Amino acid sequence: MFTHILVPHDGSKLSEAALTHALTLAKALAARISVLHVVTEFTGDASNAVPLLASTAREAFQQRAIGEAESILSRAKRLGSAHDVNIEGHYLLSADPFKAIIDEVERRGCDLVVMASHGRRGLSAMLLGSETQKVLTHCQTPVLVVRA
Repeated sequence: MFTHILVPHDGSKLSEAALTHALTLAKALAARISVLHVVTEFTGDASNAVPLLASTAREAFQQRAIGEAESILSRAKRLGSAHDVNIEGHYLLSADPFKAIIDEVERRGCDLVVMASHGRRGLSAMLLGSETQKVLTHCQTPVLVVRA
């Protein structure tokens, strides 16, 4: 049925719950998992009044974000090993996480996406947007949404 599952992981407890569900499913189906962490691009000071400071802040943000991504992916791999499921982890830099997720599904030939929903509704969902909702709307691959 499913042989390659993509799990977008933002480091939250909800993403961890989605990964746990994906591990259970992958174990039952003898599938493999790719965990993706999307590092959003640094926006910084819109006026860029002090270019050197903006550049330094961008570098510091990126180094910290990549370190965090590596930590998230390392934890995911350890969790996969504990469940005897092969996990490949990677991160991408992108301004649009939902597009990066969909592109990764296609690039890696995944046949299922398992991701968390933060459960925002109404005005907060409209204002903040929902990466899960965008993936559901635009992805041609089945998406399993884990709600907590």
